Amino acid sequence: MSNVQRFFLTGCASGISRHIADNLIREGHCVFATDINYEALAAHAQAGKWPEERVRLRRLDVRDPDDWAAAMEEAVEAFGKIDILMNIAGYMLAGWAHEATRESIDRHFDINVKGVIYGTQAAAKQMIKQGNGHIINIASLSALAPIPGIAIYSASKYAVRAFSLAVAQELRQHNIFVTAINPDAVNTPLLKPQEGIEAAAILFSTPQLLTVDDIWKTIRNKVIPHKPMEVTLPAGRGWLAHLTNIFPQLSFRLGPYFRKRGAVKQENFFAGKEEEKSLKFKV
Repeated sequence: MSNVQRFFLTGCASGISRHIADNLIREGHCVFATDINYEALAAHAQAGKWPEERVRLRRLDVRDPDDWAAAMEEAVEAFGKIDILMNIAGYMLAGWAHEATRESIDRHFDINVKGVIYGTQAAAKQMIKQGNGHIINIASLSALAPIPGIAIYSASKYAVRAFSLAVAQELRQHNIFVTAINPDAVNTPLLKPQEGIEAAAILFSTPQLLTVDDIWKTIRNKVIPHKPMEVTLPAGRGWLAHLTNIFPQLSFRLGPYFRKRGAVKQENFFAGKEEEKSLKFKV
């Protein structure tokens, strides 16, 4: 990315979005960074010495369409336009679907689904006016191969992927691109609440957890320059997910193996024994 671009990011107080914001700012881009936890966002911005002339901070509740509209207006006032929106804020809590509380169900869909839809709407309206844009939505590998133990989360990410692929077709006529990113499990604070939860074991069955830098490099080197409709990572697990999406009955054969493997790695991860390395795939 050689030219300065203007980004709108959600979920910037931690995890994937915070790492992406750090890198975008380091490369000289303008970033409108948002999170519902404004205090944590502001603390990181101060610690990281984010330059005020190129960065704006704002509290944003992605569940509120009015808050989205106001935030997008402020971002355009600050930077003149928004080139790229990244819907990254998310929520996950493992557990068996029949035991899920109404609060947990609502939280998954209010943040993961409605938040993405409201954000895409707000960005699309602005991008249609300016004649171009790119919307990047973080879905999940579970949007291809639903995972028992995180059925509610899988359903929400299925919705994100379906919405992204459909709206990509709607907006292309306006020179607006939409990309759905389907990553395997990423080592972020989102994994912390899964400690000791049996239903979450299969999340840890991957050979190595992805890192936030894996996501950043994929976005920087592949998604932004080429604007694909969909990216799945890593490739090997992605193809396996596609296969089980076509032949869902395979899940009954593969599931027990991955749950057993994941349970061991889950225990090791929270005991500090699991190496925190990237899969080192090329992007």
